[in-house]
This record gives sequence, C-alpha cells and structure tokens, in this order.
Amino acid sequence: MQRDIAALAAREFDLIVIGGGIFGAATAWDAAERGLSVALLEQADFGHAASAHCFKMVHGGIRYLQHADLVRLRQSNLERRTLLRIAPHLVRPLPIFIPTYGHGREGKELLAAGLAVYDLLTLDRNRGLVDPARHIPPSRTLSRREALARFPDLACEDLSGGALFYDGQMRNPGRFVLAFVLSAAARGTQVANYTEVTSLLRSGERVVGVGARDVLSGAEFEVRGRVVVNATGGWAPRQFARWSGRALEPAPVFSRDAYFVLRRPWPNECALAVAGATRDPDAFVSRSARHLFLVPWRGCTLVGVWHAVYEGDPAAACLREEDLRSFLEEINGAYPALGARFEDIASTHAGLVLFGDNQPGTVHLSYGKRSRFVDHAKSDGLDGLLTLIGVRFTTARLEAEKAVNCVFRKLARPVPPCRTAATPLFGGDIPVFADFLRGGREERPAAVTPEIWENLLEIYGSRYRDVLALCQQDAALSATLPGSAVLRAEVLHAARCEMAQTLSDVVLRRSELGAEGLPEPKALEVAADILAAELGWGEARRRREIEAVSAEPTLCLPLAGVGVSSSATAVSGGAESVAGSTTSLPREGTS
Repeated sequence: MQRDIAALAAREFDLIVIGGGIFGAATAWDAAERGLSVALLEQADFGHAASAHCFKMVHGGIRYLQHADLVRLRQSNLERRTLLRIAPHLVRPLPIFIPTYGHGREGKELLAAGLAVYDLLTLDRNRGLVDPARHIPPSRTLSRREALARFPDLACEDLSGGALFYDGQMRNPGRFVLAFVLSAAARGTQVANYTEVTSLLRSGERVVGVGARDVLSGAEFEVRGRVVVNATGGWAPRQFARWSGRALEPAPVFSRDAYFVLRRPWPNECALAVAGATRDPDAFVSRSARHLFLVPWRGCTLVGVWHAVYEGDPAAACLREEDLRSFLEEINGAYPALGARFEDIASTHAGLVLFGDNQPGTVHLSYGKRSRFVDHAKSDGLDGLLTLIGVRFTTARLEAEKAVNCVFRKLARPVPPCRTAATPLFGGDIPVFADFLRGGREERPAAVTPEIWENLLEIYGSRYRDVLALCQQDAALSATLPGSAVLRAEVLHAARCEMAQTLSDVVLRRSELGAEGLPEPKALEVAADILAAELGWGEARRRREIEAVSAEPTLCLPLAGVGVSSSATAVSGGAESVAGSTTSLPREGTS
C-alpha cells in the first residue's frame, strides 16, 4: 500500500470516501470489491480517532433485547459472526459474567429468562464458522458457589449466583481498521492518509469531486469523483457545514465515550459486569443500573465505558484528571475489590460516537439507536454527496453495504451483490486458527522467542510472512524494540507497506508498542531511528516525532484542568467506545 498523491489527481473515480475510520474503510473496501474505482482520503491517520481506540468489544446485540429492538439484535449477531469469520486473527470470543442478587430485577430468574430468549434469537450465531475456537457458546446461569469460585470478592448475603454469556473481543482495533484499508487497497483503491479535504467541487448543484491538501507537503490538488461519501464521524457535521455552508439537519448528538486501561492483569478469564451509577431510560425490561465492565486484555484490565453529551471540537474530546478520578470513584464503589488508583492507569481513551437525543443536564442518558445516512440530493439539493455516521464498530461492514448499494443507484448501475460478509479481510484467510498457529511456528526465526512469534501471527494473520521476509533479509530486524514484544521489522514494515508516516502511527496503530501505555524511551529512540532511515527524516524531525508520542494524550495521564470536556453529565454503561487524538505534522523539508 503506497501513498500516491499524483494518482489521486490523475483520474475520475466512481467514488470518493472521506474518512479513514472503520465506516469509511469498510465503505471503500465494499465498493472496490464490487468493482467501483475508489479513492479513500483521511485527514490524519487511518482510525486515528473513533475506530481504532474503541473498547475492543464486538457485540452480539444482547443489550438490544432490553429495548425490544430485534432488528438491531439480529444485525449485531450476524455481524459479530461475520467478523469472527473474516478476521479470525483479530477477533475471539470473550466470556462475560454478570452477578445476580436476590429474586427481583437483580435476580437470576429474570436474567436467565432474558438470556434464554437471546440464545433462541441467535441460534445461528455460529453458522458457517468452521473454526470451533471462534464459536460463541450458549449462555448459562451459575450457582452462588460457582459464582464465588470465579469471583470470591463478590461475597455478600444477597448474591444468588450469576450468568455467563459470550461476546467478541478485538485484539487490536487499530490493526482491525487497517485490515479494512489494506483490503480496499488490494482491490485497487487509491488510499491516502494525511490528506485533508478542503472543499467540494461542484457542477451546478451536483458534487463532482473534492479539493484536497496534502498535509505532509502542503500541496493542494483536486480529486474528481462521481459520488462522494462523507464518513468522518464526529467531524461530519462540521465538515458538511464547512464544505456546503449549510447545517446538517437535524443536528446529530454525539457522546464523548471514555474508558481507561489499568497496568495490571485482570485475574480472571471472564470479564465482569458491575452496576454503574445510572440506568437506561429506554429499556422496556432492565436491571436497576447500566453496567460497567472490567475486561481482561493483553495482561491489562480495560475499565469502562462512561458517556457524556459533547458539543465541542471533535479534536478536543479528551479527559481531565477530574474525569478520571470520578470514574475511579465509581468503579471502585461498584467493585471495591478492584482498589484501582490513579497511578495504576496506563492509558486513557476518549472520543465521539453518535448518541441519542438528550436534554441538557440529563443524568440517565439515551444511547444512539441507529447509524445516520443522508442523501444530500434529497435533503439539501446536493446530488452526488452522501453522509454516513455510524454508531457501532460491530455493524460497520453492514452499514457500508447499505451505503454502497446507494452509490450504485446514484451511478445508475445495477446493484451487484455484496461479497464482504464472506470475503476474508487482509490477513484473515485462516480457516482454523489453531492449525494456522501450528504451521506458522515452524517458520519462527531462531532469534525470535515463541511467545513473540505467536504474537506476530495473531497480529498479522496470514500476512505474517511480509514481516518474516524483512527478518530474513536483515537478521538485526528480528530483535525486539527495548522493553517490548514488537520486532524492529514491524516498524520498517509499517513504513514500507502500511503507509505509516509518523512515529505515532507506528506506536498507536500499526504495532502494539503503545498498547499498554507509553513505551520505554529507548524503544521510541530505536523505532524513530528505523523510521528516519526509511522516510528520510532529519534529526530535528526525528526528535519532534519522539516528543509527539511522549505527549500523546492517550498514553499520558492528563494534568488537572487540562483538556476539554464540554458536556453535561457523564454516565456509565455500554461496552463499545472510541478515542483518539490528532498529531500535528511538519511539512516535508522542514526537519
């Protein structure tokens, strides 16, 4: 995957997709898979904001049962199954335990009845999944004794047992987004990160392309396209207003969703759902409070999710120390055995998702119900422009399918069948994952430990040989970066084959160097050396790149009073959120 600005300006495309998060990437992949010529433009890096920093859950829709929303439940179940099939290296089942108390709304009887209905509605949850390790087991209830065997700290007089159900967990959302982008590029999509769309090109009231700026060089150019999809998420309303001079109506409401990572392992294979401080006002049948989740992930513990209505600059949707301390107080109150301290937090995540309609000051907030899709020919008289604002990572592929169907109708072409539900993502051509791991172990370089090699297989899937080839060309690249499990070859591969333009791209989205917090200074130095040699950075640029990662909000705890939080009341609940920040880049030649 190569960044070629000249190729973007040299032709007219059937479709221009603006926004390289999961919804834009999925749209580009589907369109290219169905034979359209596609350009994918992203103003920063792919997945830099919402998608690549989600709470790492792939939902089967169990929460929608409370809302009697069977359509969303079925869609989520089918899309979870799809992601387990097309990206088995990046998604796996996750057991989740919910304790029960007494015999009322918090009791086992009501929860067992709900789970039985859910299992019935998702009987096809494993249909077509060849790999038994990727199957979602049926839910089941646990006795008080079984519950205490798993979580002894839940001991109390009212504990009656609990329920165990399964959802999916992503290993690495950043690489998940990248897999969609790489899949699109492999089908011929012209892809470019750090490419800002500055205007819409029009012929009368028809959109015929976009004006763009190369953020790296400052060069301005035009990209011609017959249909344009605005898939910029939390930026979409502002971008539409900037390009058209009109407001997106009705105005979308966004939530600043937030969670954090504790630098300590969760001592259980099961995630734990505990009662937060708020309830769901839209549920027909509900327990007394929304859940917060404590989730095992790569030797750490994920804690979240909190929500707050947000009306500020999307790029400024970050957390302050007072936010984090409030979150800690709530989760420690809900599960005192956690005993989490501010100093235990390894990284923080906050960003925007489409939310429900809520009045200012509302405590028990309404979640977003549906993704937003706008045909501006109908709403604004701008033919050729579509806006897609998604709600959940899990259903991005499905929402992209609907958008691409509309694109074909705009092009006055027959709508061919969508194939992305059955086509493995880049690196996902793996029928049975255990067999794949066994075969891949035979190719492990002697200098790489078995644990690190298995990590590589799980991250890159069937494309691991792309990294292996670099290790074979230069044995020094088989060494890991200091204090990490990331091979030096991964850094070079990110720059050479995955369009990484900055050190932050590598640390946060291409590798797992920043997965557990800020890397060791020496690791950043070595990674920056590799990138400088490959990308031609001077010493000043190299130093700025290291400083940018060291100041990255996701990896560094905020200081008191620092950050923007323009919202009403933060609330708990849910299990799929977003995060991210944008790093300013110098123009090439200024190092």
